[in-house]
Order: sequence, then C-alpha cells, then structure tokens
Amino acid sequence: MFDRLHLFSLQMYQRMPTKARRQVVRTIAPSYTVGAMCFIERDGGDLLLVRLAYRKHWGVPGGLVQRGEDSADAARREVFEEVGLAIDLIGEPAVVVEPEPQRVDVIYKARPVPGIDPGIASPQSPEIVEVRWFARDSLPELQHETVTALLTLERKTVGDVRAGEGA
Repeated sequence: MFDRLHLFSLQMYQRMPTKARRQVVRTIAPSYTVGAMCFIERDGGDLLLVRLAYRKHWGVPGGLVQRGEDSADAARREVFEEVGLAIDLIGEPAVVVEPEPQRVDVIYKARPVPGIDPGIASPQSPEIVEVRWFARDSLPELQHETVTALLTLERKTVGDVRAGEGA
C-alpha cells in the first residue's frame, strides 16, 4: 500500500510546474542558513582574525549570504564591511555542512588585493571588536566553526595538490 501511495505521489509531483515543485521541497525539507567566510593570508603567511563583540574566541571575517547573492560576492562583501579590506579569492571554496545548527558555510582562501596595505584592516562594524594578523604557528583560541572551517579548507587544499600531482 505504501509503495503505491509513494508512486502516486511521485507521479503527481512530476506533473506539477517547476515553481510548485520547488515550493513543496522548501516546505518539507529542513532549511539551512548559508554563510561565507574567508581565511585571508598576507605575504609571510599570517592569517587575519577577528574577535566579535558577542563571541569569546577569535574567528574570521564572514557572514550570511543574502538571498540571490553569489557566495563569492558575499565573502568579498562581508570582509569589506567587517574589516575594510578588498580581497582576491584564491581557488575553489570548501564547504562545511553543520546539521545541528542547520548551517552551511562556504569557506574561501583569500589575499589582500595587490597594492593594498594589509595593515589597513581594522574594525569597520560594531560587531567586530578587534582585528589582528597572526602567524600560523601562534594562533589564539578559535571559535569552533573557525577550527572546523580551517581543517576542512586545509584538507581540501592538500587533496587538490595531490590530485594535481597525478596529472
């Protein structure tokens, strides 16, 4: 009985217009927020970290992707809004899906735009309390999301390098 009902439901779904099918999926599927975050590296390898007014540990610039916005554009926008730094994104992003908070983070590597002094990075938003460059071997205590994102990005980078070696 269940199989016939399931088949009937799929046949009805197939006949629905695309817009209606999308609405059905959005209604029954869990909703997630999508964010974009950037690990910005300057010459010498130091990473730019930020401390948020409402968080104890350090993180990286980033925020929510707006409806209809490309995640790369969101990453560049968030960095500029938060620390006043124009950046170039490097390579393809990594993605972290967090089921419990229902969040998807698109994680980018970035560098300051050539000709821009990375020292100009400073808090530009009330949510940013402090901005500082850290050597990779002396990072402060990081937010959980930042640690997960950094490890995911590093694994992806190592995987990309290994895949390139086989070519």
